[in-house]
Amino acid sequence: MRLDKLLSDRGYGTRKEIKKLLSKQGVQIGDVTIKDPGYQVQPEDVVVFNGEVVSTERFSYYLFHKPAGCVCANEDHVHPTIFSYVPNPKNTLFSVGRLDLDTEGLLLITNDGQLAHALLSPRRHVDKVYFAKLSGAITDDDIKLFAEGVDIGDEKLCMPALLERANDRGDEIRITIKEGRFHQVKRMFEAVGKEVLYLKRESMGPFTLDEQLPAGSYRTLTEEELSYLQGFTNHTKE
Repeated sequence: MRLDKLLSDRGYGTRKEIKKLLSKQGVQIGDVTIKDPGYQVQPEDVVVFNGEVVSTERFSYYLFHKPAGCVCANEDHVHPTIFSYVPNPKNTLFSVGRLDLDTEGLLLITNDGQLAHALLSPRRHVDKVYFAKLSGAITDDDIKLFAEGVDIGDEKLCMPALLERANDRGDEIRITIKEGRFHQVKRMFEAVGKEVLYLKRESMGPFTLDEQLPAGSYRTLTEEELSYLQGFTNHTKE
């Protein structure tokens, strides 16, 4: 991989910014100072930039069906974590966003920080679809309010959300949101006097939870999904 691309992918700046930094200070690879942005970094190289060792590993991407009862953390002294299910031997993986302890469903796991930032940025308006069971039936007024933006006590209203009935009674729903605020879905329904009894994320952007993927299982992304990521983050996979 080109040196400037490696540093850019690891979040040290744009390719243009990296070239300027390299021309001034370079990086240390072994005992040699490298200033050439086109230098081809090998997997065995130890790259030191600004006093930090830069990982030369390729990015990993997993789609995980998070079960209820585990937390989105590398370690926890009370509950199992998502890495009780997904191997993380070098402790480099993390989840793209979080699901609550009692929430299950689709979770992306990676070591690609730029991807995580892009998918979670409100400016990107990435749709997240949840299925929920509620303590009471939604009304037409609820659907209208969600479409306008719900007040959950934050400085700003929630962005407009699509609320749909998933059964005839209206106590099972699907909701599409474009943000990821703290306990957002639960707080939105609390605002209209309903409790979320069960919550499952079914999709995030183009990623959909496989029906054949049991809770606690994971898979690598498909070529089509990886192709989407390439365009979404402007990465060129080596």
